[in-house]
Amino acid sequence: MGPVVQTTSGAVRGSSERGAHVFLNIPYAAPPFGARRFQAPAPPNSWEGIRDALAYGATAPQPHRQFTLVPEPVTPGDDCLNLNVFTPSGSGPGDALPVLFWIHGGGFTAGCNASTWYRGEPFAAHGVVTVSINYRLGAEGFLVLDGAPSNRAVLDWVAALTWVRENIAAFGGDPTKVTIAGQSAGGVACSTLLCMPAAKGLFRAAICMSGSRVPTDAAADTIGLTRAVADELGVDPTLRGLASVDPEQLVDVQDAAATRVAGAGEPVRIGFGPVVDDDVIPKAGLLVDPDVKVMAGATAEEFNAAMRGLAGKMDDERLVRRLGRMGVDGEATAAAYRAVLPDAENWWLYGQAVTDSRFKSPSDRLVGAWAKGGGDAWLYAFEWRSLLPQFGSVHCLDIPFAFDNLAAAGAREVTGEGAPQELADAMHGAFVGFIADGDPGWPAYDVSRRAGKVFDATSKVVEDPYRFERETWTRSSL
Repeated sequence: MGPVVQTTSGAVRGSSERGAHVFLNIPYAAPPFGARRFQAPAPPNSWEGIRDALAYGATAPQPHRQFTLVPEPVTPGDDCLNLNVFTPSGSGPGDALPVLFWIHGGGFTAGCNASTWYRGEPFAAHGVVTVSINYRLGAEGFLVLDGAPSNRAVLDWVAALTWVRENIAAFGGDPTKVTIAGQSAGGVACSTLLCMPAAKGLFRAAICMSGSRVPTDAAADTIGLTRAVADELGVDPTLRGLASVDPEQLVDVQDAAATRVAGAGEPVRIGFGPVVDDDVIPKAGLLVDPDVKVMAGATAEEFNAAMRGLAGKMDDERLVRRLGRMGVDGEATAAAYRAVLPDAENWWLYGQAVTDSRFKSPSDRLVGAWAKGGGDAWLYAFEWRSLLPQFGSVHCLDIPFAFDNLAAAGAREVTGEGAPQELADAMHGAFVGFIADGDPGWPAYDVSRRAGKVFDATSKVVEDPYRFERETWTRSSL
């Protein structure tokens, strides 16, 4: 018999694995289909007796492909608004343990909470309760429709955080010691929650990994995407029209619609995501709260390898043109990159520019704005390169180090054999320290100093690690 915990919806039975109690597929909201489709999340259905929480649950409708390098299975089913809880064996009510609340990435169109990379047993070994969630993706979660609330996936995040506030004490966690964290789109989710009055009080810290941008697109300006999706399906761009289509059909067309709207040449195309609607997400941007601590960072070469297909196809003129479309002086920026990477080919320079503009500079900007606004913030840079040379310091590479899951299925296929456990110890330890005590172990970011932690084979504190990226891509006085 596994451990049993009473939630507000009913009792759940978990399992004991690797020194942790594990509870999988706990509903935090009702299935978002049928009459609830395209609506705000509703409270979960209650149940009688004890519900087995022994296997991962359904994932949100999504393409049957891997958007990133992270192994994330696709599991059909309507009850996709579910979460998992990993807690130290023997923990229970009254223990008041710190909580990690994990939001997966996947470009807001893919991903789930069932990846082996997200297993929480290593955090449980250090006294941290881990919660990992699923949420609505793509058009189901983000498409703007008259008669439906916008930012439905964002409301899912808030609903899951509300579930944590009401239930996590029964698992040994402290609802006042919650740290939200996520990578890629999950990092953007965390930076979005930092902009929301409705999320105030639901967490005390945030970790934004390779995703630190805040929403800027107005809901009204995304109607073109709604029309493109409807055109692909041959229905009216209305709530009734889209609701008449099976969710899998909607998934089948949403990528094509997003490409039509954004353009195929966009280097990092995320067609679906949070929008400024002056309701869930206001125009104000970051709402700096001195009671909330922030940590953000990126890998050294996030999207460089993704540009390998341009090898031999990108001459100097094309490089300058592509950089210019990113909002900077193409010639001057190309010259700046050639000065710091004199041996790199043009496709690699372009990939580095994408990495710096979309990931590194926003990380620096987020912690700088938080510090300038009176909050405590920490910057990190993950610079270790995979032992498999085709990857470099690629997007997602830091996840198994942060979770201390180097032996997880699929990790060696990205890190290579013999990834340094010392680096996992250092990064995982920093995350544990930040989640537990609000201190990852290096100086907080200050706009006069800009100290950051570089995680590599030898990790160290560096002064202003993102200076080049900030000066190249951030039009700011920070």
